[in-house]
Amino acid sequence: MSYEDIQLVNNEAIHHFELVVEDHRAFIDYKIKGDKAYLIHTGVPAELEGKGVAAAIVTKTLEYLEAHHLKLVPLCIYVQAYLKRHPEWNRLLANQPAQ
Repeated sequence: MSYEDIQLVNNEAIHHFELVVEDHRAFIDYKIKGDKAYLIHTGVPAELEGKGVAAAIVTKTLEYLEAHHLKLVPLCIYVQAYLKRHPEWNRLLANQPAQ
């Protein structure tokens, strides 16, 4: 299933990036301090598990961070695992060693 057409919502009131799929809300809990975005927890409802929703919301969130010139601090275990599978996104990490 493709999630390209589903808009990522930045729900600033409760510090969630959200993706609504099949009337269910997946989210990433975050905090932004200065130019750093701390991704704390990824939540996907049981109804959406195994459908690629977590990967889709992480991808969309990283695209959002890049577009808004924010650095990534991945506190969430799922986001850390995602970065291992998609090392091209390591360019957003806040603690990047100098090249």
